[in-house]
Amino acid sequence: MGAMMVMKKGSNVPVPAGTVRVEVGCHAAPGAPDVDASALLLVAGRVRSDADFVFYNQPSHASGAVRHEGKRTASDGVTDTLLVDFGKVEPAIGRIVVAASADGGTFGRVAGLHVRITDAASGAELTRFDSTDATVETAFILGELYLRQGAWKFRAVGQGYSTGLEGLATDFGISVDEPQQPPAVPQTPAAPPAPSQPRPAATPPAPPAPAPSAPVAQAPPAPAAPPAPEPVRLTKVTLTKSAPSVSLAKQGGTSGALRVNLNWEVRKQFKGWGAKLGRAVAMHGDLDLDLCALYELADGRKGVVQALGNAFGSLRQPPFIHLDGDDRTGAVSTGENMTINLDHKDLLRRVLIFVTIYEGARSFADLHATVTLQPQNGAPIDFSLDECTVPSTVCALALITHDGGDLTVQREARYLVPDRGVSPQRTIDAAYGWGMNWTPGRK
Repeated sequence: MGAMMVMKKGSNVPVPAGTVRVEVGCHAAPGAPDVDASALLLVAGRVRSDADFVFYNQPSHASGAVRHEGKRTASDGVTDTLLVDFGKVEPAIGRIVVAASADGGTFGRVAGLHVRITDAASGAELTRFDSTDATVETAFILGELYLRQGAWKFRAVGQGYSTGLEGLATDFGISVDEPQQPPAVPQTPAAPPAPSQPRPAATPPAPPAPAPSAPVAQAPPAPAAPPAPEPVRLTKVTLTKSAPSVSLAKQGGTSGALRVNLNWEVRKQFKGWGAKLGRAVAMHGDLDLDLCALYELADGRKGVVQALGNAFGSLRQPPFIHLDGDDRTGAVSTGENMTINLDHKDLLRRVLIFVTIYEGARSFADLHATVTLQPQNGAPIDFSLDECTVPSTVCALALITHDGGDLTVQREARYLVPDRGVSPQRTIDAAYGWGMNWTPGRK
């Protein structure tokens, strides 16, 4: 194809592809808010229901037409990606709005905000729109995919909202789960009755009995009203040093699959032997990080889920934890992934999620890593790892403990340094008192 087109606000271009990736991106900078991509599938300018909203808490449309693929960090910034398959778009849908929201600040603090459309099959860039005039906005309609005479097009919009993702979503008919407000206190409350003189309960008069000769008509029972749909939850949870733990039950994550994702980026500017604080980094070849979990069941049984020894676990039988295949890229769409079956949470006592360096580096120094725990029902929980300042090859990520029917997620982000001749697994076992016997393994 020819040169990629950079769009101006209000312009439109054809989208000659059956499936596209819509990347909402920006530059990564300390203190900048987190930028999230979302999509609204519209009929005559409105959603049909809350199910037509695709975002981090509702990552797939029922039709399969739009899917939220998640974030990825690279040397040139951060992207949050939506996959759009035009072949699966329902006939009633004529417009797909592409939006961005800022979590933790305004878009005036976000540099390099843009939306980029690529052909999902070839990876070719089809068009790009850069938004450069943001100030106090906390949500943006960056553009829209729309159907015109049987062909899909993309229009650059650049319309901002100061009311955040909630304001944008409600404008298109989404019902949002808002915090419950306490009832208003009346200015002149009525005095309660004295305790010694309780008020008798009012008894309604009995209806007159029908005449004996008149049959009594029985009204059919009213049909039960269908349950009201749950409103969309926009909350996200980011664990920090000052707020390191969260209850899964309070976030709605009490059942289904809990997905754990680890993604990372190697700082490209550090090559060979790193001189930072005299630490030996020594990157060579592909970096291979292994996501692992120590578990203890309610009956006292203990074990490990890891790629070493092909101990991948199981979701349908103990330990109800399963590790996906090995990955060496750090990409959030694949990455290192683990699943915990929350339907059996009462059989779990504690789970320690950790990561080891299998090969490719001698330390976690100069790696950027992010951990995301995504319950099937409930808000995602994420956190970044602190900068590693010790020659560590094993890092405790999160400790999940069973407490009174609930699971609590505790951010650990704890780098450990194995003694000479001691494996990373033995090191983390000793630090958390698991008390297992270890033998050498390979994958």
